[in-house]
Amino acid sequence: MIDNVKHTFLFFILLVFTVSCQDLKKTEKPEDLIPEAKMVDVLTELSLLHAARNFNKQKLEETGIKPEEYIYKRFNIDSLQFERSNNYYSEQYSQYERIYDSVKVRLQVIKSRLDALREIEVKIEDSIKQARKDSIKAADSLRVNPQISDSLKLKKLRSIKKRKRDSLITPPVMLKGDSSRKRS
Repeated sequence: MIDNVKHTFLFFILLVFTVSCQDLKKTEKPEDLIPEAKMVDVLTELSLLHAARNFNKQKLEETGIKPEEYIYKRFNIDSLQFERSNNYYSEQYSQYERIYDSVKVRLQVIKSRLDALREIEVKIEDSIKQARKDSIKAADSLRVNPQISDSLKLKKLRSIKKRKRDSLITPPVMLKGDSSRKRS
């Protein structure tokens, strides 16, 4: 009796596996299939937008950009066309792998360009900071010690008084009671 139950159970399991293993239909090539090169562009841009959203979702929302709508408008496609093309390419493993390898290479190129630009920005910021430090040092070196400043003022006043005494022109002299006469 136990053997009978085992055989029945085994037959039932075998029947379930046989029925469940059905022939899956492959997705047919859609008429409006997005070409492979354009699909690389779309997926690259989509990756950048998702990265931006993950980096600062609030800022992306403030700009009012909706990533999917932006992609569809920019590449003149619709969501259904993208979905059908994506499904088709996902079943074409070698083609899909080639597409994603191209996307990966493009993203690496973009990253290296941005890293180079960031290096330039850092160098510029550093040179601006250094220029500010140098100008502060120069301004500090031009500041005069108050004691030296006072002695310079005294020397200047003395030289002015000395010039007046040594002058060839005699200063006008006023006589008592006559303000209109001058001596020369």
